Amino acid sequence: MMKRIFYKNRIMGLIVLLCVCSTQAQSTKDSNGALRPAQESMVKIASLTAQGNLEQLSDELNHGLDNGLTVNEIKEVLVHLYAYCGFPRSIRGLQTFLDVLDDRKEKGIKDTWGREASAITDTRDKYDRGIETLEELLQVKMDGPKPAYQQFSPAMDVFLKEHLFADIFERDVLTYAQRELTTISVIASLGNLDPMLRSHLSISLKVGHTPEQLKAFVGIIGTTAGKEKAKAAQAVLRAVLSDSQ
Repeated sequence: MMKRIFYKNRIMGLIVLLCVCSTQAQSTKDSNGALRPAQESMVKIASLTAQGNLEQLSDELNHGLDNGLTVNEIKEVLVHLYAYCGFPRSIRGLQTFLDVLDDRKEKGIKDTWGREASAITDTRDKYDRGIETLEELLQVKMDGPKPAYQQFSPAMDVFLKEHLFADIFERDVLTYAQRELTTISVIASLGNLDPMLRSHLSISLKVGHTPEQLKAFVGIIGTTAGKEKAKAAQAVLRAVLSDSQ
């Protein structure tokens, strides 16, 4: 009797272990595979907004909601990208999104709004908080000499640290990985910004995106911004992946 109980418990333990291993393997596979539909939508929304392609953007905003993005996540993407392509593009994106939401509401579609950004309770100097965020993204200490353009324009240095990497990046509606995916989508779609694209592709790897996902990202840019910009992004990505090995 005791032997039967022992073997039964042992078999149950092995089954549990196999289930855990299977789940972990699937999780790894998902995280290392291609972009998920919601991530693909995020790339397309950011790319089309940056280019002012509002007609196609309207379709992709619908797809994004259908693919599981919440209203607040999409709204945050549209807010985030103004730092890279300006208020006019961002505002036109928000206006287009409002039209999409009104249209869906009239059709009886109930979209999920999702969580709002948490209140910022950190009272430390925003410049210092921005440096801390940037160091986390870059995974290096920011204790070396500042780039020439920041020395030439200290105001730009302050705006980057206090506003972009404190005010914006501290908003927790999007993860760092989602913000970087939005950022590289804008930069690649604008074109002729290889140094910035290279930097943010490198950060994208550091915040969890895989080479396969970034290759998928380049493929999407080909459909939203054209073959030439995708080709340029591919060349930059190839150099980044080579450096990371």
